[in-house]
Amino acid sequence: MIVLVRRHLLTLIAVTALVASACGDNAPPQPRTVADAFAAALSSGNVAAAAAETSDPAGASTVITQMFDGLRGGGTVDATPTFTVTQADEDAKSFTMSGSWSFTVPGSTPDPDSTVTQTSAPSTIAQDFPSERIWAYSTTGTAAETDQGWKIDWDPAAVVPGLTNGSTIRYTPTTADTAPRVLDGAGAELMSRQVVTLVNIDASADTSAVAALVSPIAPTVTAESLAADLSVSTSGTTTAVSLRQSDLDPIQDRLAALPGVTLAPQTRLLTTDRAVASPALSGVADLWQTAETAGAGWAVQLVGPDGTVTGQLAGQDATVGPDIATTLDTSLQLKAENALSSLPNQSAIVAIRPSTGAVLAVAQNAAADAQGPIALTGLYPPGSTFKTVTTSAALQAGTATPDTALPCPGTENIEGRQIPNDDNFDLGTVPLHTAFARSCNTTMARLAVALPDDALQQAALQFGLGVDYVTPGLTTVTGSVPPATTPAERVESGIGQGAVTATPFGMALVAASIANGSTPLPMLVQGRPATADQAPTPVPTQVTDQLKTMMRETITAGTATVLQDVPGLLGKTGTAEVANAPAHGWFVGIQGDLAFAVFVAGGNSSAPALTAAGAFLR
Repeated sequence: MIVLVRRHLLTLIAVTALVASACGDNAPPQPRTVADAFAAALSSGNVAAAAAETSDPAGASTVITQMFDGLRGGGTVDATPTFTVTQADEDAKSFTMSGSWSFTVPGSTPDPDSTVTQTSAPSTIAQDFPSERIWAYSTTGTAAETDQGWKIDWDPAAVVPGLTNGSTIRYTPTTADTAPRVLDGAGAELMSRQVVTLVNIDASADTSAVAALVSPIAPTVTAESLAADLSVSTSGTTTAVSLRQSDLDPIQDRLAALPGVTLAPQTRLLTTDRAVASPALSGVADLWQTAETAGAGWAVQLVGPDGTVTGQLAGQDATVGPDIATTLDTSLQLKAENALSSLPNQSAIVAIRPSTGAVLAVAQNAAADAQGPIALTGLYPPGSTFKTVTTSAALQAGTATPDTALPCPGTENIEGRQIPNDDNFDLGTVPLHTAFARSCNTTMARLAVALPDDALQQAALQFGLGVDYVTPGLTTVTGSVPPATTPAERVESGIGQGAVTATPFGMALVAASIANGSTPLPMLVQGRPATADQAPTPVPTQVTDQLKTMMRETITAGTATVLQDVPGLLGKTGTAEVANAPAHGWFVGIQGDLAFAVFVAGGNSSAPALTAAGAFLR
């Protein structure tokens, strides 16, 4: 019995030994196992797990954390690592690991199929793909058996060649010494990259001293305004003002000497002439920034303990893209801005070249700027300027000709809507061209009633009003002219009231369409015209010619005789009623290959718009 037990025991020992021997033959080498775990932890961004696979978890954690932070640019860059063990030598207890970092910067579109490769020696860098933001390299390390099991012999160079315990790595974007410029229609510099300095203050700053220095440049900055900004700041700091270099130079030393003041220079795209300010430039700046981002360079740098760069491991030099040539006419832009500057009401001027659709000027005054880009997207009733559309619809329908005699009573009840002329003027019976030039509401309302439901909508589309344009560098709305399904609605729409709305840009496009005989595609960047969501049939040439004749009569013998000294001017005035507020004032005009619209919110008549138009043209 005892012998039997012993035999079973010997058999059990033999089987156990055989299993252990078999497991040992099939198990991967321990250096490979720990290296694979180390690579997997790095690839997943798990710093703690990666550090735990090393012989010095604390030291490894510090270095790897700093590396991840540096390569992620303080959170501004998505740095995605991939580490793979490619070879392991069990006898030498060593391994080879490939490392790859993919950098994605907001606004960039790197090609994922190409790489910048670093060999085991950091000085050898191949940059065969200049647009890439992928950094690949190879590194080596060793492993040893410790009391805690197999561990990576901690050496920062096992993660990145050249990395030491006292250094780190960072990703940084780079820019070229020069940058694309934004040019006006004549090829002159309109905008360029310039240095702007932020004057930042904290709670310890003397707000009176700061305001005394900057208020001559920025009059709205006061000690009180600075104190108010600081009181609501969650960071305890606020930017007092941003200064161009020419403004900063005379006061820079005195500002820098003030306690609690920090000067932070930045580069921004600014107008070369500070007097030029247009809502159209916002979209141009976006195009410029897209090109600047696409051409931005990058570098992976080795940084010493004192923060100095000791070497570049990978990267690509920045490239300079082509200048952006706009269609803006700087001279016209300044004239438009000056024409509006003294108006207290929100005001805008948009000018277009009818033959090409080139946007020549988009101007607003300070009151309008506070509301946003109203010149391009602000919707308002167009009032009597819409009579260009109503008259076009009537002429195309054959219900009247320019010489058709029509009544123009001072006021008339049409379909339950009492329609008055301005100050109830009464012309009796007059030709259509006279009713147009003198802006007879009663005549136009009566014409509109006789039209089909969608006649005004279709006539407006023929002039671009209601068409949606996608214009590179320019965000616009033209207007809305819904079908007028009842006679009362047609009465309102016929005189540019009711549900009809238009932007200054939209009415400038109406004028350009009349001048050109068809609606030109708007264009702000030369060679890049807009695309339209529809292409209505153009208005017959005979009709646009008749409209131009009537618009000329508006200047010579109608509601815009104040501008009759302006050579060759054609136009149409407009006053648009607004509920519980002063009426808006409009003027649309054509002079040769120039079409424009002037809008004055709450002007109470077309007079302020006419005054601004005169200042713009003379």
